Amino acid sequence: MAVSFEKKTTPYPHWEYSNPELDSLIRIVPERGGLITEWLSEGKELLYFDLERFLDKDKSVRGGIPILFPICGDLSEGYVIAGKEYFLKQHGFARDLPWSIGLLKDKLGIRLKLSDTKDTRSYFPFLFTLLMDVCLKEKSLQISVKIFNQGHNSMPFSFGLHPYFQISNLQKIMIDGLPEKCIDQTNMKVTNVSDQIRILDKGVDFLSYPSCSVKLVDCLSSNVIELIHQEPIDTTVIWTDPPRKMVCLEPWTSPRNSLVTGDRKLEIKPEEFIELFTTFKHDSF
Repeated sequence: MAVSFEKKTTPYPHWEYSNPELDSLIRIVPERGGLITEWLSEGKELLYFDLERFLDKDKSVRGGIPILFPICGDLSEGYVIAGKEYFLKQHGFARDLPWSIGLLKDKLGIRLKLSDTKDTRSYFPFLFTLLMDVCLKEKSLQISVKIFNQGHNSMPFSFGLHPYFQISNLQKIMIDGLPEKCIDQTNMKVTNVSDQIRILDKGVDFLSYPSCSVKLVDCLSSNVIELIHQEPIDTTVIWTDPPRKMVCLEPWTSPRNSLVTGDRKLEIKPEEFIELFTTFKHDSF
């Protein structure tokens, strides 16, 4: 298979993994939180990416696929481990740290790796390693994540991805597969999904628990992005930030504040690991 994996310097330093047979590629900046900045499928760029903001390192990233660990969302307060209180910032720290990158042995994708440091242990007191494998398939991006607990205590965590998909017009999209009810994360109240969909162009941030895959349909470009869930990373968050022409379609394991509330909180026993799978599929109509 004539795949290529090389380091490039323009328009910003990144690694590019491409498969010419599929007319597909991804670009990754491991130094910036293992961020996948671009995904071309059959020659179409699917991700939204604010390059100007990305180049300003004082600002948070808007675009690509940020990685959320060890929490999704925020913590309303600190959390307690072994009688000591710790604090984590929004979405945790994985998206801000440098990851290592390499080609998978079968050359079907790339592997990103992150391990704990003295600094991370000061606000998340655990020994861990994350391995995230990203594989390009025909019309899809398959992601598997192994999270290893290398310490002597059970490790609570949440994990999520925060992909930004570019769209033509916020008033010209459909989202299929969501349940009737959701949680509006701006006030944490239960509301109707249909009411949220109607105001996508005003800005929304809601969480739901779909029973099947979720499809984001761009009625103008004919692009369809399908998020295929696999338990336990089967919570879906939808976020828009007008006037940006993008919709975030995010797979999470757990809602915000789960380290405190225990709601869908995951734990890994000492010297064990958990594996998570999610797939983004691209199609058109």
